[in-house]
Amino acid sequence: MIAGIVVGGLVFVFISGVLARAFSIDGAERSAITGLVQAEARGDQNVVLARIQGCNVSVQCRARVSQDVIALAHPGAVSILQLEPSAGFSLTSTLGTARVAWNVESSLPIVQCVRVRRAGNVFSGLRVELLSLSARIKSDSDCPTRF
Repeated sequence: MIAGIVVGGLVFVFISGVLARAFSIDGAERSAITGLVQAEARGDQNVVLARIQGCNVSVQCRARVSQDVIALAHPGAVSILQLEPSAGFSLTSTLGTARVAWNVESSLPIVQCVRVRRAGNVFSGLRVELLSLSARIKSDSDCPTRF
């Protein structure tokens, strides 16, 4: 009887830990994207390049980041108005596109798309990799399939 309760308790703790890890990946994605657009708004091209996986070695990616940083830099605090995550609940790796709307103080909203890989699994650990950042899109537009 007591052994059954102990085993049941251990199973409950294990499942709770697995689910907590799976649910925390949304927060990690939100944090990574927020940091990316904050660096962009500050005009900090080096940080933006460092946050996008492999961007430093891609001429096309570096050029896009340079253009975006010049066009979108605004002084002040960044507010995330809306963030649609790249994927829903998943216990394994996913690849998707997040849509983020943000502004700086009284500026008009800026909408961009971020290609995101949620790598790993709940047992070995999940991590967020930002793969690309789109140019600004129209506020009512969906994210393009390729950017």
